[in-house]
Parts: sequence; structure tokens; C-alpha cells
Amino acid sequence: MGPAFQITGYGLYVYANSFFRYEGQWKSGKKHGHGKLLFKDGSFYEGEFVDGEITGNGLRYWASSGNKYSGEFQAGELHGYGVMQYKDGGRYEGEFVFGIREGHGLLVDKEGKTYSGAFHNNKKYGAGQMKFMNGDNYEGDWILDQRQGHGVLHCADGSIYEGQWRNDVFNGQGIMIHCSGVIYDGLWINGHPAVAAKKMVILGEDIINFIQGSPSTVHIQLQTEEGETVNNENGRVLKISAGIKYLQPIRSQTPSFLELIEDLEEKPFQTPFGYECINYPLTQTVSRNQDQKDTVPFNSQSRSVSCGISLLSKDSISEHGSVASQETESALNSFGESEYPEISVTTDEMYLPPSNVRVEAGCAVFKDIMPGPPPSKVQHLLSINETDKNKGKKPSKISAEKMTVSQEKIEDSRSETIMKERKVKKENQLQDSNLVRPGEYIIIMVEDVTVPPFLGYTLPPVFKLTRVLLEKPKGKTSRKETLKIASM
Repeated sequence: MGPAFQITGYGLYVYANSFFRYEGQWKSGKKHGHGKLLFKDGSFYEGEFVDGEITGNGLRYWASSGNKYSGEFQAGELHGYGVMQYKDGGRYEGEFVFGIREGHGLLVDKEGKTYSGAFHNNKKYGAGQMKFMNGDNYEGDWILDQRQGHGVLHCADGSIYEGQWRNDVFNGQGIMIHCSGVIYDGLWINGHPAVAAKKMVILGEDIINFIQGSPSTVHIQLQTEEGETVNNENGRVLKISAGIKYLQPIRSQTPSFLELIEDLEEKPFQTPFGYECINYPLTQTVSRNQDQKDTVPFNSQSRSVSCGISLLSKDSISEHGSVASQETESALNSFGESEYPEISVTTDEMYLPPSNVRVEAGCAVFKDIMPGPPPSKVQHLLSINETDKNKGKKPSKISAEKMTVSQEKIEDSRSETIMKERKVKKENQLQDSNLVRPGEYIIIMVEDVTVPPFLGYTLPPVFKLTRVLLEKPKGKTSRKETLKIASM
């Protein structure tokens, strides 16, 4: 309640309860014009008054919260356009209706997130844009401070989602273009694809056959946990490789420096067949472009201008073997330069390590895949079975008289035998280095190498037992035979 007397002009008035004090302009006993109303707790208003009411432009400060508002007022309420500065660092600039955010405005919260758009009853409601501190940017519909309706999210890592939202997450029909190149176009539930890839499957029999020297095709399918094909996904990157059963070689008690280096270079990997494998090279047939040279020079020290590997022709595989990997090239180098004179071949095809492929409609195809030449370490493992077979033979009984020979003859005979064994071993390596032996089993492995992983999840690798044959078999491999092979 104002003063009982009529006053016009400038004056100071202290209310009876001493909580309020007004200093400013008066008209006919009412606060009118510019003035300052102070509160006992330290709060205040300074600005325009009309007929005793806070109306017009002014500045309001609340001591209890520390908030400060500058803008339009009506009858003591924040009404119209104004700027609210919050004590925690947040800030709102926009429209107010009787003390609440209503209409269009710009809100910056204490964390630095910026929202520009429509408000209703103090909450984000309608069309608006939000810029997040991590660089993400959303533009679309809002309801009650949450993203709901249709919207587009541009992530800082380059990923994009456009589609339906509910409760602030992907819900409904939408498409995501992930920064890794993966595209999922379909239904989303609570932020996740409704049909999400959880595993890979190599299609075909329990044991698939590779025909020696003939390119083969390997088909991969992405599936859910229930075995449903994920047709809505494209772009995941898959890698194919092979392995052969690892048998620990017998070494001396004190390993050599080269043996230690080999251990550091490659470690066996576990398979679901109950044994470990080491890498076995695969090759892929690639047609050469017409503008490429028709002759490919090769020797044990040759290098390709791409990928740092040597290239061989189809015709030279049977004689010298294709170079499918750095391990294979190293094996060839170990034979010595003199074993591989420089050659030139004419061909329309080249043999390279298999390229990674991208998934299309939940499926991927590796074409023209062949087993490559085994590296020296693998050649050694391939020969262990033969050695084990010979171990089982009992030595013939030799009379004591025949065993009594001089030490010199024993040494000479031993040296001669070692030289012959080395010569035969090197000849066998040259003959067998081109292809895996018929009847041998290798493990095909396919890995998800998508970077970064799609939605933070990498599919587990999948394995398939593969047999190398001279010709296509007439019958199918039985389940019993599969179990027998897996236990070898």
C-alpha cells in the first residue's frame, strides 16, 4: 500500500513493514516513471513504473537465487522480450509470458548446450535446434524438453541420423549414415536398430571345398541372434583370412635369437574347433588394366609399387608360386636369390592378398579366392605329420657286430646325410611352395574390421573348415566327417 498523501515528483518512501523501500518518481501519490524498489533481503527492481505497478523496461535481481533479468515487465511479471541470466551460468534470451518462457527463445544451459527454438510453459516445445558441447547438432521437433517427432542429428564424428524420435532417442523409422560408412535404414527401438546384426555366417556346408588352382567364392551373411538376415544394413567392412593348425615345433632348451623374433612376429589364434591356428596366406585373382604393362618381372627381391608386395602371373604359380603376403615373400627370400632367377611373364591377371569388402543388404561376397603358397613356417608344420608317422615305425634289429664301426665313418656318414637332407628339403620346398597340398584342411576366418565400430559394437569373427581338393567331390561331406576333422 502506497502513501496516504498525494505526491508528484521525486521522493523516497519506506514502507511500514520496513521490508520495502522505494526511491524514484511519483505521480498523484503513485510510483510512476523511473524508480528503484529495494527489498530487505538485498533483492531489487530498477526501471519503469506505471500507476504504481512495475510495468515497462527494467532490471530485476533476486538475492535468494542470484538470477538477474533485464527486459520487459507487466504488472510486476516478466512479460515480453527479455534476458534472464542464471547464477549457474545459464542464460535465456527470448519471449516471456507472465513470468514463464513462452514463444521463441535462445537458451544456453550451465553445460554450454545451446537451444534455439520454440518454448511452451517453460519447456522446449515445437521446432528447435540444439548444439551440444561435444559438437553434435540436432534440428527437429521437441516435446517437454525432449526430442520427439522428426529430426536430424549431425554428430561430431560425421555420423548422421534422420528420422523419428521419441523420449529423446531414435524411435521409429529412420536412417543412419555412420562415420565408418555403415548405413542402416529401417526401424529403430529405444535408440537401437530393431533388426541389429549380432553375428556373421559363412554360407555353405559344414566343410566347404576349394579346388586347387581354381578361384572360389565365399558368401557371408549378417544375422541377428535369432538367425534373421539383416537386410537393412550396408557398408560394414569385412576381412577374410586363413589359418592352418598350429603344432608346436620342437626347439632347443635355449631358443635362438631368430626363434625369439619369430615368436614376436606371429602368435597362434584360437578357433572354435578346439585347436590353435597360425596365418595361412590367401590370394585373390585381379584382372589387370589394359594400360598396365603386360610383363611382370619377378625375382626373390622384387616389390610391387602398391601394397609393398610382389606380383606373379597365373602361369608362374605352378612353377614359382604367387606372392600373397609378406610372410610368403619372406619364405621365398629365405631360399636365396640364386634359386629364383629373374623372370618375365605375360598375363592378364595378377594375384594379390584378398581385398576387404563392404556389406550390401546384409550380405558380402569374397570373389576369386585361392589358397596361396605356404610360408616356410607353415611348410615345416605341414611336414610334421609325415615325421610323426615315421616315428611310429620300429627300428630293425641290428646285430652287435654291424654296429661296431669306427667313429670317423659315423661322422662322415652323418655329414653326408645332413647335406642330402638339406638338398632334398630345398627341392621339396621349391616344388611344394606354390599351393597347399591336396587333402589339407585350412580354416577360413572372416572378421569385422569396421573402423570405428558401428554403434560401438564389433561383430565376433566367424570360422569355416575348408578342404583343398584336386577336383570337385561327387558327394557331400557328412556331419560325422566334420566332427572327425575338427578333432584332428
